[in-house]
Amino acid sequence: MSVAGETVGSIGPGLLALIGVRPSDTEGDAARLLERMIGYRIFDDGHGKMNLSLTAAGGGLLLVPQFTLAADTRKGTRPGFSTAAPPEQASLLFAHLQQIARSLHPVVASGVFGANMQVSLVNDGPVTFWLET
Repeated sequence: MSVAGETVGSIGPGLLALIGVRPSDTEGDAARLLERMIGYRIFDDGHGKMNLSLTAAGGGLLLVPQFTLAADTRKGTRPGFSTAAPPEQASLLFAHLQQIARSLHPVVASGVFGANMQVSLVNDGPVTFWLET
């Protein structure tokens, strides 16, 4: 992942997590989300089953702040962002998520909150999950 042509975060095999924050989200929600991300059994166990967690698989975790995930798209042809947390609140919660992630998982990289990021992904599967708290 890069910002203005400079690499700001990179992992090998692992989990790319796009993080959207809503006004009602709390530090407890961030902790629960992280618990689910590193414990969710979505990696191949060598027998063709999704049976290993990120921790068990030894993968990296790449956290990308993505406020557009909280967009309201229920009507019209343009997303509304009143359902996303204000930048100050979302920035603090994303920083908290980064902090606890780094204390609980050995390989964590992240994007830059509010920056125009270019994210590259090799999706093995493809496998995509929407986790909410």
